[in-house]
Amino acid sequence: MRPVSMVIMNGRNGRSDVERMVDEVRAAITRDLVDKALRSGAFDRVIVSTNDHELIAALEGKPTVLVEPDRADEPFHFGRQLQQIVARYGLERVVYFGGGSAPLLPVAELQAIAERLRGAERLFLANNFYSVDFAAFAPANALLEISPPAHDNALGWALGGDAGLPAHELPRTVNTTFDVDTPIDLLILSLHPRVPPHTRACLDRLPLDTQRVEAAAATFVEQGKEVLVAGRVAATTMAYLERETLSRTRLFSEERGMHASGRLERGEVQSLLGMHMQEVGVSQFFTEVVPKLGQAAFIDDRVLWAGCGIWPPARDRFLSDLFRPDEIADPFVRRFTEAAMACPIPLVLGGHSLVSGGMYVLVEAAWERSGLNIQPMVRVASGG
Repeated sequence: MRPVSMVIMNGRNGRSDVERMVDEVRAAITRDLVDKALRSGAFDRVIVSTNDHELIAALEGKPTVLVEPDRADEPFHFGRQLQQIVARYGLERVVYFGGGSAPLLPVAELQAIAERLRGAERLFLANNFYSVDFAAFAPANALLEISPPAHDNALGWALGGDAGLPAHELPRTVNTTFDVDTPIDLLILSLHPRVPPHTRACLDRLPLDTQRVEAAAATFVEQGKEVLVAGRVAATTMAYLERETLSRTRLFSEERGMHASGRLERGEVQSLLGMHMQEVGVSQFFTEVVPKLGQAAFIDDRVLWAGCGIWPPARDRFLSDLFRPDEIADPFVRRFTEAAMACPIPLVLGGHSLVSGGMYVLVEAAWERSGLNIQPMVRVASGG
């Protein structure tokens, strides 16, 4: 049989408590993913690239698991590191996962991805072509013939574009769309009933207050309610919300792919919602404008910030997500967060994963907690 290899890249870079919290859960997700890969029997080897010494120790002794410690004497570059792994091990077919991606992906779907890749001569398969979290590609040496992307979310442009591999996307589901990037993702994931063991144990150890997220998510299963969802929202996510919730959705979709396309780095992000926020001021935006648009709101505020020419460090972004303004260094982000806390409706702030995979997780969790049993066709009729 043609060998298929798994490569997982997971780094531990957090300096603050909120960043370290995310790092811990991403490491636990990596451990669960390794265990699922071994149970699947679909991979000839699993290669984990990391700078996390605790993760390295946890993986020691696992059969067919190889660890590639990051070099401390040079800055990490995603594309060059992946190229080096492909060349060093002579990999033929690769299933790549970024740390924290697809924590709910079951073993059966891992097997299906591996078998699809095993049967292909040339293929690029991703969970999201425009912002990759995980992907499968063959031949692996196609990566060696192109300029390596700095980040994994641009892997689709590199292999499906520059290398010319036939590109396909996996169906958008809770299993393929959700990944962990921010503390809000931890709160969201903790509500789902199907969290694997290492990740569940890690989440249970953390001081996570999910009340605000639960209150906002509950509106998804309340007929007649309207939910505001704003940010980098895909049409497939909107279709999912229309199909699977009792509420109506008010959608503002802006700046999809702003990382992968380089618009963020070049300072080209434009946000209509952000322009309106600047016009009325952040206080009025959250206390008067947002409440008029729904009974709950989920906002990818990275688009608003980038549209204002602001990109705070991870610590400030994460503290804002958790509504901890007193610890935020950036004056605008602190004022933004204080205004958001005064919003009279349940409001959840976060990054891209909040308004992509996070929607799938929260809807499933809301139905599970509601105890209701309503057929999808009834949901479509009531939510349209």
